[in-house]
Amino acid sequence: MAHQKHTTTPESPVAVGANIALARSAANGEPPARKKVNHLAHPIITYQTDRFCKRFCAENQYRYRCSLQTPWGSSPTDAPLCEWGNASYGWMLDDLTNNKRLNRYEGKNGALLQHYLFHIANSLPFYERWKDWRFGRRINVPDYIKEIDPQAAKVFLALRSGDNTTLIAQKLALPEPDTEVLCHKIIVALTQRQRLYLLNPDRTQSLTPPHGNDDSPDHTSDIEIAVEDVDIEQTERMQILGNAWESLSPVEQFVLEAMIIEEQDANDVLAALKKLDISINSKIPAHKTDRQQLYYFRRKTLAKLAAFTGLK
Repeated sequence: MAHQKHTTTPESPVAVGANIALARSAANGEPPARKKVNHLAHPIITYQTDRFCKRFCAENQYRYRCSLQTPWGSSPTDAPLCEWGNASYGWMLDDLTNNKRLNRYEGKNGALLQHYLFHIANSLPFYERWKDWRFGRRINVPDYIKEIDPQAAKVFLALRSGDNTTLIAQKLALPEPDTEVLCHKIIVALTQRQRLYLLNPDRTQSLTPPHGNDDSPDHTSDIEIAVEDVDIEQTERMQILGNAWESLSPVEQFVLEAMIIEEQDANDVLAALKKLDISINSKIPAHKTDRQQLYYFRRKTLAKLAAFTGLK
């Protein structure tokens, strides 16, 4: 990607080289470099934390004092502090600026480090990782399971999903006797550590009051099981739309999500782009972009998305 920063030419080998050196120094634990990287990531993280937290805040805004940089909600003044704002900031800082991430930065296509971080922070995988962390959806396979066999992690996840050994063998293209042995080893390892419960599938707990007769022995309304009737045509349309969305640049995705999905005002979107020094036109600096140019960019991006999906 090449989201240009107009105070320094991104394509300049000197500028890119300096950014690569900065990333490597920060990854090596040098405090001044780490401070600079954190400073580059700060406006990106602040903006995304604000968006993500508010999107899933629900009733927290009425019960807890917001810890975002720009707090919102109407909680009592003596309400406890909400943990999600600060915790989300910490999670994003670690995800964007961990050593592995910084060592991967190579300045491809003349992209500076801030634009590299911007690209990641506005990607769908980043959003999904944050939701995994926020809602505890991620399933961590224990190291002692992984050490049993190269296929052990996949077998563990299949067992957790409720698959039998025959189905697991078919999915992983393994001999069924070998699969049975592997399943047995996994169960033994978990049992020895009193961790057999890790094979229990997730259940969605309802936070709404139960309905019906609570005294009924068959009462199960406090547990909601997700059931989905898959519409093949809808699935195909979503797949096409997903592929088309991935074809857009991070800036195009950002503008559409902000203006179309979240219905943010154009001035707010412009302010965010200017703060991050992200230009929507390589010939126009970010600080000189106006509303008319932003609306034109949005229309052009929508037309591009429609062309990819075949929609009129």
